[in-house]
Amino acid sequence: MSATWSTTDTQAGPFSAVLDDDGAVLASGWTAELDALLPQVHPSLRPAEVAWSGDLGAVTTAVRRYHRGELGVIDAVVVRQRSGVFLDHAWEVLRTVPAGEPVTYTEYAALAGRPAAVRAAASACARNAAALFVPCHRVLRVGGALGGFRWGTDTKRWLLDHESAELLLPQA
Repeated sequence: MSATWSTTDTQAGPFSAVLDDDGAVLASGWTAELDALLPQVHPSLRPAEVAWSGDLGAVTTAVRRYHRGELGVIDAVVVRQRSGVFLDHAWEVLRTVPAGEPVTYTEYAALAGRPAAVRAAASACARNAAALFVPCHRVLRVGGALGGFRWGTDTKRWLLDHESAELLLPQA
């Protein structure tokens, strides 16, 4: 299997994504380094070859539009991850958490159907390869503390502030 990747400059820093041959996101995050992304891809999905592309079409467009304030555009981006029944389901559930409405790890575990599995929910966030499109930045600790984020808590704070601010803008 082969893949393509690209980096886009954003207000939160460089954002890169790796796409499979079908255009699904295998990995993404706020980095300009391919080596920071590939280890996050499940071995059964990890491409043998990855070619640089200056633009990833609809994915690059969605990233730019999201950072300009069109928060819902990331919902339509196809993602391909694999890691077992619970994590696969938890990532699907995470995609339903609305922008501007973060949840706690406890609430996320309940949404995923396993309210006692708070650590498993946190693991789903930690093992998420497709940051932004599977919005693990929308999960907080009880009391509102940020918790961890692979791409740094400054980036997580920027994303949460961006989503909150965009929802407060008056609609024309």
